[in-house]
Amino acid sequence: MLERVLSEANRDTLTQLLERARQVVVVCHQNPDGDAIGSMAAMTLLLRRQGKTVTAVAPNNFPDFLRWLPTATEIVLADRTPKRAEQALAAADLLVMLDFNDVGRVGETLAAKLDACPAPRLMIDHHLEPVANCHLTVSRPDMSSTCELLLRLMVDMGWAEVLTVEEATALYTGMMTDTGAFTYASNRPEIFEAVSLLLRTGIDKDRIYRNVFFTYTESRFRLLGYLLYVKMEVMNELHVSLITMTNEERKHFQTKNGATEGVVNLPLQMEGMKLSIFLREDTEQHGLIRVSTRSVDDFPCNEMCAEFFHGGGHRNAAGGSLRMTMDEAVRVVRQAVKKYEPLLRQE
Repeated sequence: MLERVLSEANRDTLTQLLERARQVVVVCHQNPDGDAIGSMAAMTLLLRRQGKTVTAVAPNNFPDFLRWLPTATEIVLADRTPKRAEQALAAADLLVMLDFNDVGRVGETLAAKLDACPAPRLMIDHHLEPVANCHLTVSRPDMSSTCELLLRLMVDMGWAEVLTVEEATALYTGMMTDTGAFTYASNRPEIFEAVSLLLRTGIDKDRIYRNVFFTYTESRFRLLGYLLYVKMEVMNELHVSLITMTNEERKHFQTKNGATEGVVNLPLQMEGMKLSIFLREDTEQHGLIRVSTRSVDDFPCNEMCAEFFHGGGHRNAAGGSLRMTMDEAVRVVRQAVKKYEPLLRQE
């Protein structure tokens, strides 16, 4: 039996919010990943079978390998069609914020529009220290993903008894991608109890895995080979790797959106590696460097990202961004590594 994630008071509040809502907007964080798109898809489908009109809004584009998910092709991209996003928010009588703990994580432009939206707010998230002012915040940083938390919420509300295959597929995708196919942040037995519930709906977990991870093009393979052979720096004595990628390099290989998803995980396959850092130039904002970090065991990626990269996340998976050149960003990485050198040198 899965432990409840909602108190009785929270269940009552959620019930009231949904009873009063007709036009709902669900929104996720900037640069959406599998957990963001999966939780939006599942929530969209759930609310629609409750008779709600639902519009899903993402701040910007998401990886091509997630477009097969149900409702994904309907997502309004706020940076490309801002009027559609504004119209949806203006008509909303409920705003559901998924997979982010701070409105700032949707980007400045969309954050201002969310702040101006008068609709009641519901936040469902698994990141540390939620700061948004919401009518109801369901925050569980101990959960593997927002999709796991959403499933647990659905169980508490009695909605999971008629969980559809499409909803379960979206939820499984988010859980799988946010744990690296259950290779990290997934030691709790409850995670696999939740997976068992999803499997009972008839989802094809093997096909989901292939849809996400077996989508390499020749250009993506060649880009990965280049990044690992030419661009990867290994600091063996510190158990750290660093990979950088410029937009010029990305264009040279003519890769699709999301082609570098998972690159940051690869160096951790080397024996003894503790920390992997990946820097890439943002494809849409000039002068912005995206930072991704992954670690093993107890190394605190989230603390490093908060201190040096204006970001955060989880202990073993975190990210951030820097407004500077790539050379300057590399210097910041070296400062961060030097600060954490005593912890990195530990055997």
